[in-house]
Amino acid sequence: MVSSAYIHIPFCKNICSYCDFCKMFYKKDWVDKYLIALTNEIKDRYHNESLKTIYVGGGTPSCLDNIQLEYLLKLINHLNIKNLEEFTIECNLNDITEEFLSLLQAYHVNRISIGIQSFNPDKLKLLNRFHTYKEAEEKIALCHKYNLNNINLDLIYGVGNETLKDLKEDLKLFLKLKPNHISTYSLIIEDNTFLKVKNQEPISDELDYNMYEYICKKLKSKGYNHYEISNFALDGYESKHNLVYWHNEEYYGFGLGASGYIEDTRYENTKNLTKYLSNDYGKNITLLGKKEKMDNELMLGFRLLKGINIKNFEEKYQEKIENNYPIDPLLKNKDLIKKKGYIFINPSKLYIMNEILIKMI
Repeated sequence: MVSSAYIHIPFCKNICSYCDFCKMFYKKDWVDKYLIALTNEIKDRYHNESLKTIYVGGGTPSCLDNIQLEYLLKLINHLNIKNLEEFTIECNLNDITEEFLSLLQAYHVNRISIGIQSFNPDKLKLLNRFHTYKEAEEKIALCHKYNLNNINLDLIYGVGNETLKDLKEDLKLFLKLKPNHISTYSLIIEDNTFLKVKNQEPISDELDYNMYEYICKKLKSKGYNHYEISNFALDGYESKHNLVYWHNEEYYGFGLGASGYIEDTRYENTKNLTKYLSNDYGKNITLLGKKEKMDNELMLGFRLLKGINIKNFEEKYQEKIENNYPIDPLLKNKDLIKKKGYIFINPSKLYIMNEILIKMI
């Protein structure tokens, strides 16, 4: 049963040098047309299921002007959201104003995710982002004024010539802001990004590992639950929407380039704006067999530190995990641990999770 929806807003007023998501520069007339096409897609595809989580991502959803933003929020409020538990919108610090927050409050947004990434001036320059710690402090205080108290901050590490000392300074400032949730990402030089074009070199594997280890230990010492490989939350503030993905549950994906998973089918919408505006949404559709669904269950579920509920897996697929995957040797060499009805990757080996999954699948 579908109970979640992701909505993609592909427009940005500034293109970050590392971003390979579906995005383009903001143009008012493009956005106006896009919102109409988005409305049409939702009318065509949505079957009035009761939604528990909604996530509006991008791009930069907060770059919409107030009329466009209200149009989007009204569209969402016409969905079946009487049982809505979490309504997240991504935003940039620069876009957070009293008017913006007032709109979010009026339309029941209860979680915001702010793409800060860093406060280090050299990192920010390389990432093509522009803000200061003082601005972050002021804008987050403004969020609290409007009772938007469930706040995620994004942190990118391993950027350019960043040292472990630089990261420690960055993380210290993030913690001073007292967010409920922190998402951390090691910089990956993706194709079709400015950093790739500039031949930016990644940091060494050793430094990347040391940075990851430091983040895990530091955030744990400050009371954050490391519940997913890259995500940390205070008690009760885990991302309910992202848990849908990691539990391999079904969800809608609306908008340009959005992905969804419904009735054993994974799909990805077109990234061609012209096609999308003419109501030609689809691009790739993949019907999954039982083995593919089980593979996805493992690849996604093992991202969670709690791992996979063995009983739930067996009830869902009428199969035992150990009959389909080489679990026993991985338990023997302590790549995996089985405990209290769950099977999970050894926390000391999370950094090499992909290598473990390759052995398994």
